[in-house]
Amino acid sequence: MPDLNETELCGIVESLVKDAERYRDSRSAERIKAMTFFDGDAKEMQAYIPADEGRSKVVSRDVRAAVKKVLPSICRTILGNDEIVEYQPVGEGDEDKANQASDYINHVVLPECKGRQAIEDAINDALRLRNGILKWWQCETVDVKVSLHTGLDEMSFAQLVAAEDVDVLAHTQRTETIDTPQGPQSVGAHDVKIRRRITTGRPRLAAIAPENWLIHPDAISLEDSPVLGENCRLRRSELVKMGYDRDRIWAIAAASSGPGEQEAEADTRRRDSERDRAAPQRALEEIDYYDLLVRIDQDGDGIAELRRMVFAGGIKPECLLENTEWDEINYADIVSERRPHQWEGNSVPDDVMEIQTVKTVLLRQTLDNLYWQNNLQPIGQRGAIENPEAVMNPSFGLPIWTNQGVDVRAAVGYSAVPMVADKSFAMLAYLDAELTDRTGISDAASGLAPDALQNMTARATALVEQAGIGQTEMMVRTIANSLAPVFGGLLKLIIQHQDRPRTVRLRDRWVTFDPRTWNADMDVVVNVGLGAGTRERDMMAMQQVIGLQERILASMGPAVGMNYVTPQNLYNAMAQLIEASGLRSVNLYLSQPDPQAIQQALQGQPEPPSPDEAKMQAAMALEDKRGQIKLQIEQARAAAKAMEYDKKMQADALREREQRDADLETNLAEMEREALTDRQKIDADLAATRLRQETEREWMAIEAHLLDRKLAAESRRQAMHLAGHALQGDNKDRSGHNG
Repeated sequence: MPDLNETELCGIVESLVKDAERYRDSRSAERIKAMTFFDGDAKEMQAYIPADEGRSKVVSRDVRAAVKKVLPSICRTILGNDEIVEYQPVGEGDEDKANQASDYINHVVLPECKGRQAIEDAINDALRLRNGILKWWQCETVDVKVSLHTGLDEMSFAQLVAAEDVDVLAHTQRTETIDTPQGPQSVGAHDVKIRRRITTGRPRLAAIAPENWLIHPDAISLEDSPVLGENCRLRRSELVKMGYDRDRIWAIAAASSGPGEQEAEADTRRRDSERDRAAPQRALEEIDYYDLLVRIDQDGDGIAELRRMVFAGGIKPECLLENTEWDEINYADIVSERRPHQWEGNSVPDDVMEIQTVKTVLLRQTLDNLYWQNNLQPIGQRGAIENPEAVMNPSFGLPIWTNQGVDVRAAVGYSAVPMVADKSFAMLAYLDAELTDRTGISDAASGLAPDALQNMTARATALVEQAGIGQTEMMVRTIANSLAPVFGGLLKLIIQHQDRPRTVRLRDRWVTFDPRTWNADMDVVVNVGLGAGTRERDMMAMQQVIGLQERILASMGPAVGMNYVTPQNLYNAMAQLIEASGLRSVNLYLSQPDPQAIQQALQGQPEPPSPDEAKMQAAMALEDKRGQIKLQIEQARAAAKAMEYDKKMQADALREREQRDADLETNLAEMEREALTDRQKIDADLAATRLRQETEREWMAIEAHLLDRKLAAESRRQAMHLAGHALQGDNKDRSGHNG
């Protein structure tokens, strides 16, 4: 299959873009309606809830109230933490790199790319307009700055103009006299005006306006859409700052000024700003800009690849600025409530607009009834009143003149209008309850303390709060799951584009980060630990955590307890407690523990006792405990004797104390019997040992005596044997002599 040329490629992309634009325009009316209900402007609401001329035009702002109740809680839960995201290691040895990545993204990248503001804007869009779109990219921009420098010496002037990005616009050299220890001297001075072109590259994170967002109508997720991206209008100067060729940008036709669905929606969202289409110069003219991710088979291998295509001025070959292969989708859709098998989610207005419509009608009728009560319709008899305008247009102090002989009470009267406004209050309360049932958004869900709900039991207020917060927590977790691809994409962006180590100031220390060695596939966890409930509940939870840590260290000792609770764990818990209290600057109250200093401090401490020493210490502690128990028993006995003289009203307490004393005595006696048994066993063992030792000594003495007797017998036998030999020799000598 042959490759696609640019004309064929642009034709396919143009067809996909038209489908996406029709889908966007079809949804535009729903977004405009949601934004109109949120704003609650009486004039704009006439299109949806018309009001008769001369009647009340008040608008109930339930959509706005619901969004403003739940938005702070969600933003506090996700963005209120010191670390929004944590990266989890995927391989052995990645723990330190994962911690470095978490610190770098949270404390360096997010502030630089205004990430918190972008995430808050996307959450706001998701709550009001069903979907919030986040985009991350590496932004390479060129800024031009002009500066004037005066009184430069030769070296300073040479260093200033030697840079490659500096153009000298004006230069004046002069001579000035300065005072020196050797006297006045003339030196050369330079006045120079320069223009510097500064190229910066930083990751960016921004929320895309829904009216600029393009996605194919058949898509159920961003991954399976054949085309997605943004369509907006940019000035020629902005495109040149992005790095595109100036002559090519200048040759593109400017965008038409005719209003369309996209412009109408943008005006609705920003109706306070006036957009002037007549640019004073060509650099400020606006051009249609398309930044698209397209899945298309350009190389003819039968597999659709992801490509990034940038157009300016239209979807035409001559308007194609970029056409490159792309590795992953750098967009994420943020929703507060997902719809199965659809990329578009549900928003707060979807549940509240109907209720707001009914409440608006009820409020108008209620106020109209009150207006009638306060301004009754006059009844007058023709010809009986000389000045009818005093009845038709009454004013303070203006008299009403009647003809001679006319009864005033019969000539002037007022129609009786029944008071029915109070009947609407019960219906309004019912609709408020219905709103809470639909959305789960209530005062408790917005962070109001449950004790503020009056005339309710503590159990009832807890149930109300729990029911509201449950749905809010579901929104939070859905949004947090939607944010995971954002932080994964930011991590890959940093690893790809930061080609050298960078030293930044983090927690009052200078730290060097080198993202080139990090693993781009680390798992992403968005922290949603605190903030779902009230601030008091968060503080109470952290106090319980700190109390548990203290008990572990107190019961196990520092040597063993630090295996469960490290100084960093203690710092994290206390920092979370400070943040939950509303104080953001943790460094003003706590200092980050230094691992090296802690290690040195631990090395100076004595080593933990051996097992035998630990047993001995435990035995001594047990003896001390027994002594304390004996003392307590004696004190209890003395108190019992003193309590014998108390009145009858203390008899029950006395019996209980006596029973407790009896139990203590029983336990003591049992302990003493066990101790006596242990001592008897030890004595028996010692006696057996002594008997065995004495028996062994007696056997050794017997064996030694037997050995001595055996040696003596052997000596006698040898002596007798020698004597026998000597006797035989004498006999032989005698025989020879006799012979």
